[in-house]
Amino acid sequence: MRLWLTLTAALLAAPAMAQDNALQPSPTWEDLRGAVMDLDSDPPQDATVLDLDAPARAHDAAIVPIRLTQAADAPAIDALTLVIDENPAPVAAEYAFGPALMPLDFEVRVRVDSYSDVRAIATQADGTQVMAGRFVKAAGGCSAPAGKDMAATKATMGQMRWRTEVQDGEEIGTLMIRHPNFSGLQRDQVTLLNIPAHFIDRLDVRQGDALLFSMAAGISVSEDPVFRFRYQPDGQPINVRVEDTDGNVWTESFPPGERTVNKS
Repeated sequence: MRLWLTLTAALLAAPAMAQDNALQPSPTWEDLRGAVMDLDSDPPQDATVLDLDAPARAHDAAIVPIRLTQAADAPAIDALTLVIDENPAPVAAEYAFGPALMPLDFEVRVRVDSYSDVRAIATQADGTQVMAGRFVKAAGGCSAPAGKDMAATKATMGQMRWRTEVQDGEEIGTLMIRHPNFSGLQRDQVTLLNIPAHFIDRLDVRQGDALLFSMAAGISVSEDPVFRFRYQPDGQPINVRVEDTDGNVWTESFPPGERTVNKS
């Protein structure tokens, strides 16, 4: 419970992220680009179409907050690839978004293993792409020890919580999932043996039958992941399906309920 509250509080503070850490020249990205995109050169950067906020220096490299936003009249984004250039597996996650999340305001927390550009390549409805990103100073996020012991991990894995609130007239949903998201680079603090990779690799979140977002992820999404996003409610339940690399599947349905109203 304490970890979830801490993560949620940090997400609420995400708008205060630094704005002076623009993308840096990256030889690693030059090698990666062809595997991530079809383009020979980088897509344009336009903060009104897509902006990515991240701290210039991470407080904790294992839970670095990333916020993706669009201006109110920006064109819709259908898909997005989140890349952390210097991570062992640079493609952190691939997302698809439904129309209820447009314009996008979406937050997730990731691991950053060394000083790195963190970039998002978005595909708009007409097939054109745009890129946004920040340079983040962080180290050791992918090998940082897990926050709980193994017994606690097994006891709570797959548990979910959902919360909605209204901020300035807009609906904000927060989904919290209990899972260690082991990267394969961590050690058991008791046995000192490497913990095999075991992480959420598929996530599907819907409002009734309509897609809110889906995620195909690698090792870079943080332990006990938290997703916070603005969406347009339609009175339908929130249906969540989670799969991990060990073949576990968890589903949950959250009925529409009372909201917390916050004014900024």
